[in-house]
Amino acid sequence: MPHLSDLIRRYTSLKTADLEWLHSLVSDWQLLADLSFADLVLWVRLRDGSGWVAVSQMRPTTGPTAFQDDLVEAVLPDEVGDVADEGERIRMASRLALIDRAWAEGRICREGDPDWSGGVPVREETIPVRRQGKLIGVIQRSTNLSSARTPSRLELTYLQSASDLAQMIAEGAFPFSDQGPLMVRSPRVGDGLLRLDRDGEVVYASPNALSAYRRLGLTADLVGARLARTTLDLAAAGDARDESLTWTAGGRVPQESEVEARGSTVQLRAIPLITEGVRIGALVMVRDVTELRRRERELMTKDATIREIHHRVKNNLQTVAALLRLQSRRLDSTEGQAALDEAVRRVGSIAIVHEMLSHTPDEIVDFDDIADRVIEMAAEVSSTEAHVTPHRVGHFGLLSALVATPLSMVLTELVQNAVEHGLGYGPGSIEVRVRREDAPPGAEETAGRVFIEVTDDGGGLPADFDIEGSNSLGLQIVRTLVVAELGGHLEIKPRDDGGTAVAIELPVDPAAEQAP
Repeated sequence: MPHLSDLIRRYTSLKTADLEWLHSLVSDWQLLADLSFADLVLWVRLRDGSGWVAVSQMRPTTGPTAFQDDLVEAVLPDEVGDVADEGERIRMASRLALIDRAWAEGRICREGDPDWSGGVPVREETIPVRRQGKLIGVIQRSTNLSSARTPSRLELTYLQSASDLAQMIAEGAFPFSDQGPLMVRSPRVGDGLLRLDRDGEVVYASPNALSAYRRLGLTADLVGARLARTTLDLAAAGDARDESLTWTAGGRVPQESEVEARGSTVQLRAIPLITEGVRIGALVMVRDVTELRRRERELMTKDATIREIHHRVKNNLQTVAALLRLQSRRLDSTEGQAALDEAVRRVGSIAIVHEMLSHTPDEIVDFDDIADRVIEMAAEVSSTEAHVTPHRVGHFGLLSALVATPLSMVLTELVQNAVEHGLGYGPGSIEVRVRREDAPPGAEETAGRVFIEVTDDGGGLPADFDIEGSNSLGLQIVRTLVVAELGGHLEIKPRDDGGTAVAIELPVDPAAEQAP
């Protein structure tokens, strides 16, 4: 389905500020759809003024939909006489007349009789969308009346609140331009609804809202109580000093707060109702988030524990490396010292990965930093007089720990081999070139690929070189990790202009591609 921004730019001449207003409206109009028990369709004028285009649609979660099909990107021309189907022509003409009337008169308009042309009775209304005194669109509100019955008090409160909210949209008072950032999951109408009067007293409390306050310790009835004072009396001592809670529970500002008491956590969202510039009351949506917050605390504790484990593993590996380094200094055998020094570097590369993992809550790391630190080892193992210049071209990006740990060892071995065998511990350059191809959008289960090439400008490979028959421990480690553990492809070949090139192709974990 096309995005709102794309449709606005493709079909209309609305300015950026108007687009942002519509974005704010459609991000929050589920509230209006649920209170109205109705479908909403946002229509905006075509650029050439020849009709209307539907740029967004919302169905209610509180009642049956009036539209089984999507209307987004549907065009409603000013002249509908060319439509062949008579029933469709009648529906389009009726819809067009109502939209045009709301646009011309700048007020909410309603059809007198339900529309039966679609097989079910549908009551149509149109709400002009105004921003800073200028009309920028029209909302079509369509209510499926097939299940109509005598409304309960809850439904009457919903409908009255929807009427007030629609009037605010028509006057340009909703959405709120100064509203603070909303929480990840704001309360919805069905979670619990409180209707306040202009003094902040509760005139209606839905059963779900009342149940949430019961969990906070309320024993009396909410109706007739001042919500701000009642909420502060129930709140824990720390929350009682939170001024934002007072303003939210009083319905005075459009914001969200949470209140904790008796082991329960309740989330509040206030929607002040303002018509003709006068605050007539407020809606406060209520949601019990006790279990959600408990799970979040458990996850935070788990993440902290995992990070601490990685930190301790890193410390233990560094201790092992220090012991191996100490043992190396006590050996008289040059070959034994070299073997222990290589072991120190291998252990050190794994320690770098665990150090990075200790700073992130996820088992995913930015491998570029790890690669740079591993590549810098080339200068440390070369002779003091020789000048080796290793560098990286391209980006690894985010990789999972399951890939990062063996890959760090692979880079360690390849860089060490380049210094020792390619450059012969002499001067030269080593380049690590990286190219990453992530999976295409929508292919969540498909892994991307990362292509790595480690090159040096040294003496090149021996004429009889065969990776299968090589007795080099470093190459055996590289081959085992790349092919057997990472499921990749390894190729070692001479460069055309001298030196050696090692090419590696690896699959990328899809989870790492989708990480923020």
